[in-house]
Amino acid sequence: MRFGLFGTGYWAAETHAAAIEAHPRARLAGVWGRNPAKAEELATRHGVPAFTDVDALIDACDAVAVALPPDVQADIAVRAATAGRHLLLDKPLALDLADADRVVSAAQASGVASVVFFTQRFHPNVTGFLASTAAAGGWQHARATMFASIFQPQNPYGDSTWRRERGALWDIGPHALSLILPVLGRVTRVAAMDGPSGLVHLLLTHDGGATSSLSLTLDAPSEAVTRDFVFFGENGTETVPPGDGSALQAFGAALDQLLEEVDAGTRDHRCDVRFGREVVAVLDAAQTARTQARTVEL
Repeated sequence: MRFGLFGTGYWAAETHAAAIEAHPRARLAGVWGRNPAKAEELATRHGVPAFTDVDALIDACDAVAVALPPDVQADIAVRAATAGRHLLLDKPLALDLADADRVVSAAQASGVASVVFFTQRFHPNVTGFLASTAAAGGWQHARATMFASIFQPQNPYGDSTWRRERGALWDIGPHALSLILPVLGRVTRVAAMDGPSGLVHLLLTHDGGATSSLSLTLDAPSEAVTRDFVFFGENGTETVPPGDGSALQAFGAALDQLLEEVDAGTRDHRCDVRFGREVVAVLDAAQTARTQARTVEL
């Protein structure tokens, strides 16, 4: 399958492009980026053409892999899906619900396969844990703590404009939700509050009455960097394990699963654009809750 790569940053180069090149059933068809010089550099590294026109690269491929800010991604995803190209997208799907809905509508109308790359969901040990934990049932609450520190020197994501503007809610919030929703189910109510150092705290109610709390920041002190997910229920507690592979391996699994969807003609991947839209709905509600100091019903 020929993949058009949209994006030229660290994530695009070191994860998307590298995984596509390494995959036995994928081929990089070309690169497009908002910075033509960077697109040329990345394309040259992989021996493929750099494109200056979005639609020209869409025409030259069978599927798109997008590693761009979410608002830019949404428009390209709509154009690609409308042209019948399969979608391998990054989280979050979009930065507002209207754009997420446009992507879902375009994908459903054209019948293309879609996968949104929530990194942890493509590690086999995490996938197995979530499946068994969901099957066990009886969960009453989940606690998620994600304290990242991306604004340190040499961090490849620290200069990201959209991350600085949107913060932890929109950057790592999707990762947290991708681990909680499969176990506790759809979110029905959201409250949110800000804290120091870019902290945002969410309190969610899920279908059936279970709750979850999320504490997120991109600007934690280096000594406080933490990742912790715990489910509490009738049978005790369960802690989500860290992924047992690299991001590159996880992206390779995402490629495998997109190709499986295409081969089988199915359109029901657990992390498709519909799930991506569900996550954006929670983020959008949390944004409203924190700015208007009220609880938001979904």
